[in-house]
Order: sequence, then C-alpha cells, then structure tokens
Amino acid sequence: MPRFPALSQLALALLLCLAPTISAQQPAPNPPAAETVATVADPGIDPDILALQLDPMTQDEIRAEIDAWMKILKAKAVEVAQAEIDLRSASEETKPGIQARLSALRKEKDALLKRFNVTLDAYEVKGGDPKTDRAYAAAVAGIKSDPKDVQSFYNDTREWLTSEDGGIHWLFAILQFVGIMVVFWILAKVIAKLTERALEKSSHLTGLLRKFIQTWTRRMILIVGLIVALGTIGVNVGAALALIGGGAFILGFALQDSLSNLAAGLMLMFNRPFDVGDAVEIAGVLGKVDSVSLVNTTILTFDNRKTIVPNKQVWGQVITNITGMTTRRVDMTFGIGYDDDMDLAEEIIRRVVSEHPLVLKDPEPNIKLRELADSSVNFICWPWSKTSDYLTVLSDVTKRVKVEFDKAGISIPFPQRDVHVYQEVPPPAETTKPPTPEG
Repeated sequence: MPRFPALSQLALALLLCLAPTISAQQPAPNPPAAETVATVADPGIDPDILALQLDPMTQDEIRAEIDAWMKILKAKAVEVAQAEIDLRSASEETKPGIQARLSALRKEKDALLKRFNVTLDAYEVKGGDPKTDRAYAAAVAGIKSDPKDVQSFYNDTREWLTSEDGGIHWLFAILQFVGIMVVFWILAKVIAKLTERALEKSSHLTGLLRKFIQTWTRRMILIVGLIVALGTIGVNVGAALALIGGGAFILGFALQDSLSNLAAGLMLMFNRPFDVGDAVEIAGVLGKVDSVSLVNTTILTFDNRKTIVPNKQVWGQVITNITGMTTRRVDMTFGIGYDDDMDLAEEIIRRVVSEHPLVLKDPEPNIKLRELADSSVNFICWPWSKTSDYLTVLSDVTKRVKVEFDKAGISIPFPQRDVHVYQEVPPPAETTKPPTPEG
C-alpha cells in the first residue's frame, strides 16, 4: 500500500488549526434544570410521609411546595364549585348522580386540604408566614349547601356529619378536648393535695398563704390544660395569648381598683396580719375572718352577718387582731360603797381570781385600788387567760365577785344624785287704804 507521509502531516496540521473553530460552533451544554417540586408527584401521599419529606427542606423550597399544592387544590375547588352549580340547576332525575359526584369531589378536596395544611405547618416552623395561604384554605374548606333545597341540604348535612374532616373530626376533637381537661383536672387535684400536705409542714406559713398557694397551683395546672386542649383542636394558642397580652394593657386602666385590691391581697398574704378564724376589727367591722381572696376579705360578725371588705380598705386601715396572741388580759372594774370595808373587798376579789381554774398564774393577776369615783370606790382586776378563755373568765369572775360581795354585805353602788328642793316665800302684798271723803 503506497504511503503519503507528507500528505498525512499536512492533513493533521489542518485539523489542529480548525479544532478551536469547530469547538466554538458546537452548542453549549444545557444548564442544569431547575429543581422540581417533590411532594406533589403523589397527591394521595400519606400526611406523615409528607411531613417527613418536608422536614429537611429550606423555607424557599417549602414555599415552592406550597405553590404546587395550591394549584392542585385550586383546580379541585373549581371542580367542586362547578358540581355545586350543576346540582342547583339539575333536574330531580339527575340530582342523585351529581350529588354522588359532588361527594366524591369533596372528599378529594378534603384530602388535598389536609396535605396542604401539612405544608403550611412545615413552612411556619421554618419561619414563614402562611397567613394568606391559611385564609384561602379556610375559604375553600367545608360544604356550601343550599338551604332552599331540603333534600340537598339534608344530604350535605349527613355527608358533613359522616366525613372525616366534618362531624367525625369535630366529634373526636371534642372528645379529645374533654379528655385532656379531665386528665388535667385530676392532675390538678392530686398536685394541690400534695402541695397542701407539703405546706402543712411549714409552720411559718399562715393558713391564708397556704390556701392561696394551693388554690393557684390548681388553677395554673388547669390553665395549662386548657391551653393544651385548645391547641389539640386547632386553635392558634399563640395568637390567643398575644391577644390576651394586648388586652391586659387596656384592662389595666379599666380595672385600677381591682388591681389595687389584688396588690393589697398579695400584701395580706405575705405580711400575715391575721389568719382565717381570727377575731379582728377592720374598717369598723368586728368579727371573725371567714376567707381572704386576692380581691376582698370576708368577715362574719359575731351576730352572724357576712361582711365583704375590699382588700384595699383592709390594708389601708388599722387592723386590730383580737385573737392574734395566745394570751389576753381580762380587764374588769369593781366598785364598792364608801362605807364598805376596802380591805375585805380586795381580799374577796383576789380569792375569786386565784380560785378560777382558767386564770393564768403567769403573768400574775393585778388587783389594785384605782380611784375614788363620784359614787363608788373602784378596784381594777386584771387577770390573764388564754385568748380562747377570755369570755369565760370575764363572765365567771364577775358573777362570783357579785355573789361574794352580797354574802359579805358589801354593796355595789350605782350612780346617785342628791336633789335639794328650795321653796321661796313670796313677799307680802302691799295694802291700799280706801279714799276718805276729804280726799
């Protein structure tokens, strides 16, 4: 075979020279295709699987998923709306078929709504704001029925009651709400009981403070239970709490007196000027403390009248705790006549006091001549007793002293006044002489 080395070398040189031009004329490779939406490939995907797929995605990626699900949901909502329009204009013969098709479309829409809400939840967790998307979902949810068409209205109502996202959903939601509240109610009672037992071991706490802690422990547990229960039925607890926080600022101005009572109630709880069952005199009210709340104090007077005093007035007034101390001095005064034996009277009083079993030996009773009054010679008698025995000692000693004074012939005078009557004699009347004939 003949060889042409010179020709071969020339051809190779030409190819090397034309290579850049050929490569420049070749089309550039296609850019990488944009990342496709992953979760809408199967509209019937299990919601739990959908949530797992959304978990590693970024906020922007989930936003793309939401837009894709929105298109599918909107298309299905259009089909449902058209079927509802067809049902309202259909004849009686064609209504059953359209109703069946409408029921099937509604179920498909509800299934899409459930998955759409899963994507919205994932988007919100990643910091997105799905407010507008949730508004659209709420607008296309549910069943739009014509109340004028009794049969259609009945069918729609029955369909809603038996649907998983309708009556059945709310039935389980209500049962779940009630179940959670019952569990937290039982938990609140148990914890409140344990708290009460623990506080009973603290001797420095008053009954008021123990009752306050126990009551608000139970209430706080119930409040937490209510928040959890509302969250399980789809209530946006965060928005509700934010609304309450904003309203609290406005209510603070409207409820200034109530807040003052609240602050005074807390001061009463922690400063402990009295306890439940104490006999007190507060704001001109004399009686026993029945209960103390954060707003008011309830006092039962000794004639069994129930008086409610706002805590602001209780804390702002002089508080006299009659039974706040374990012992109390019994103040009595006995008067005798000026003609009676003072030493004998003092001996009788001293003997009666010393023989009474409820009179304390320490402090020692104080019996002294006090004053020479207008109608009597007065002795003071100041024995000491337990606070709970005060009235018994006062009554017994007074009665016994009266009996012993009567036996000894000592009088107990009462105020007397001497009335002196002066009778004035009128001067003699002047006599006039009858006129004489000469005058």
